Amino acid sequence: MCAAKAATVGTGNGRQAILDSAMRNMNERGYHGTSMRDIARDADITVASIYHHFKSKQEILQDIMTRALHDAIAMTRGALLRAGGSPDAQLQALVRAWVMFHTTRQLDALVGATELRSLNEAGRRLVVALRDEQEGLFRDVVERGVEEGAFEVEFPRDAVRGIINMGQSVCAWWRSDGPLRPEELADRYADLALAMVQHRPRHGGLSVS
Repeated sequence: MCAAKAATVGTGNGRQAILDSAMRNMNERGYHGTSMRDIARDADITVASIYHHFKSKQEILQDIMTRALHDAIAMTRGALLRAGGSPDAQLQALVRAWVMFHTTRQLDALVGATELRSLNEAGRRLVVALRDEQEGLFRDVVERGVEEGAFEVEFPRDAVRGIINMGQSVCAWWRSDGPLRPEELADRYADLALAMVQHRPRHGGLSVS
């Protein structure tokens, strides 16, 4: 049995199996309630085999959180580049991508949303820097919208934090068997984001007075 488990880790899927098991267990038990034995059991490997891929449970957590943030940044940045030039279209594209990430990547998104407190100092610095990079994408769009008169929100940075938290929170409650598909929820939240920044529609290139 142990030989079969060790062989499983030798495949290209071994590292991902460990991460998938860790995400499931950390969602059920929390980081501190999850043991390496729990992770090994659900990955169908031995505890010793985990250490071929990760030095510690802390390294597993950091891998989950940094990988999720890198993927979220890539997803939102790609949506931004495809959105066109207007701040409202860019904000809606960012929010749609952000919500899609937190519904289609629900397990690692939830770990990322709840386990910052469990990171060591080095891991926290890395994750906070990535979070700041992600926030910067939203902040640049909203601040430009305010400068151009497309958004009338008085406190743009507070609005940005609210929009980010609103999108992130869906990973805690959205259900695949619920009434809303990810795309529908993303569209709904994109409209809510425009309301939060007090979007001022334009007609014929002129602001509505």
